[in-house]
Amino acid sequence: MQEALVVRRETHIPAPPAALFALLTDPEKILRWMGTEAQLEPQPGGLYLVNVTGARVARGYFREVVPVHRLAYSFGWEESEEVPPGSSLVEIDLIEQPDGTLLRLTHTGLPNAEQCAGHAEGWAHYLGRLGEVAAGRDPGPDPKYGHTGRG
Repeated sequence: MQEALVVRRETHIPAPPAALFALLTDPEKILRWMGTEAQLEPQPGGLYLVNVTGARVARGYFREVVPVHRLAYSFGWEESEEVPPGSSLVEIDLIEQPDGTLLRLTHTGLPNAEQCAGHAEGWAHYLGRLGEVAAGRDPGPDPKYGHTGRG
């Protein structure tokens, strides 16, 4: 695997790991920061399905679920030939710190640099919104709503 085709994001969020884990795995809570509808079954083999922008649906399956510490799920986009459902892997580690949580995200299996750049931008956007919600703030309407992307 080429290192260049890995998306890595780290962000410190002033909330405990349990609060972030709930925002990442509860279908109602995830909608506070990402998506218009969600079906999440956070257990190995369980469905990960989020209509991210109202026009673009991410689908995959949970591979690893370690409550409040780690999630890993396959990821891809419905109706995409470049990144089809389940074709890439998202891993999220929640590392407790004295003043909150270090969220470490790694997204592998993307097919090319263009897709990596687009997903890096998307993760930066949505992790920022997650941080706002975790801090008790309303991130406001998602400017990516209605965006169909490509691929």
